[in-house]
Amino acid sequence: MNFGIASSPDALSADALSPDALITHFVGASALILVAAHSGGWLARRLGQPYIVGQLATGIALGPSLLGSTAPTVYEALFPAAIGPALTGLAQFSLVVFLFAVGYELDLKVLGVRARSSVTVALASFVVPMAVGSGCALLFRGTLHDLGMPRDLSPAMVVFAGVALATTAVPVLTAIVRENGLSRTVPGVLAVSAAGVLDALCWTVLAGALLNAGGGAGGGLDWPWRVGLTVGYVVLMACAARPLLRLLLWRTRLEPSLRMALLIGFALGSAWVTHALGLHVIFGALLAGVVVPRERGGTLDPDLLRPLLSVASLLLPFFFVLSGQSVALNNMTGTGWAALSVVTLLAVTTKVGSGTVAAGLGGLDRHDARTVGILLNTRGLTELIALNAGLDAGLLSAPLYTVLVFMALATTLLTQPLLRLNARIATRERRPASARSTAVKPYAG
Repeated sequence: MNFGIASSPDALSADALSPDALITHFVGASALILVAAHSGGWLARRLGQPYIVGQLATGIALGPSLLGSTAPTVYEALFPAAIGPALTGLAQFSLVVFLFAVGYELDLKVLGVRARSSVTVALASFVVPMAVGSGCALLFRGTLHDLGMPRDLSPAMVVFAGVALATTAVPVLTAIVRENGLSRTVPGVLAVSAAGVLDALCWTVLAGALLNAGGGAGGGLDWPWRVGLTVGYVVLMACAARPLLRLLLWRTRLEPSLRMALLIGFALGSAWVTHALGLHVIFGALLAGVVVPRERGGTLDPDLLRPLLSVASLLLPFFFVLSGQSVALNNMTGTGWAALSVVTLLAVTTKVGSGTVAAGLGGLDRHDARTVGILLNTRGLTELIALNAGLDAGLLSAPLYTVLVFMALATTLLTQPLLRLNARIATRERRPASARSTAVKPYAG
């Protein structure tokens, strides 16, 4: 995807900008993006919301829907079309580094003694939203057509509609668990471990949908060829790349900077391969992180993980602005707003409901079970990554993309208020009966 910026006839084009002017605009736009997005994240955290919410809101504000419509001259001066490829490149680079770190951190051994409950919760919170999303795509094809989708939806589009409802954002969920003091509680551990399984399921199904769609550089290959080559690449990475990396990391004394450069280069190369196979770069980055061996004993290497996360968190605002550029808020019709309400309601009820029921069947009381369901409703960054991949592959129209981006924002915003409401309900219901009976005495007068 490229930045859809300053594309009017009067906008500055690549031919109108000298190399010096191009660099000047790029540096200025980068400064604005970094400062504005991180300031928005800081403000969101002060308001009790995840950092990502503020960054995404800032990205949308800097896009054509708000800044572009209220101050078009300023927007075109800040974001001429000529700098779009450079900003897109930074956004993709930050995404590769971030997902490489996510893959490196992924460890299903965290399931521990609650493996069965975690898998049950993950399956329930995947299957139910997936079925509802795909079913609604088939039932409401007329509404989707009004939002720019074709009348005859392809199987990949139907599957993608289910993935859009089933996704959970593990990084944002983990941050919310930590900030609410739930890291050492049963519902917190269960939610994080179930989200890890759920994440693996969603990425796998999304990869299948993108392969079927035939998007990306590998679109000229037939679907069976893409599947075969992708499976072969995964096997090659697991059977050849992993042992070589273990030899490199465990038996050599590379300088930290050289090791970091080699591993990021490895992630970028893997992302290039999956893109060439018709998948998104995100899958190559994730796979590269998964095959990188941990330290002896299974521990994470802090000298590797810390700089990866630092680089990713610094540059991710470029991805949020990239996401915001495709949000067509000023083109939202009554159908779009109605679809947003319905999709958000379905997203919340299916995810919270399925997660709560499955956690309750796993032995948690109703309050802790609701906590698990509410946490799994967090979509955030993972949803945005999936939506951008779907838009790139032609599985989403621009109006439907806008609807789903705002659904992701709304469900993430609702997490903290729902957790507080659940905590108040739990406190009131767990209060001793004698205390409740004497809390308010009727007037006997």
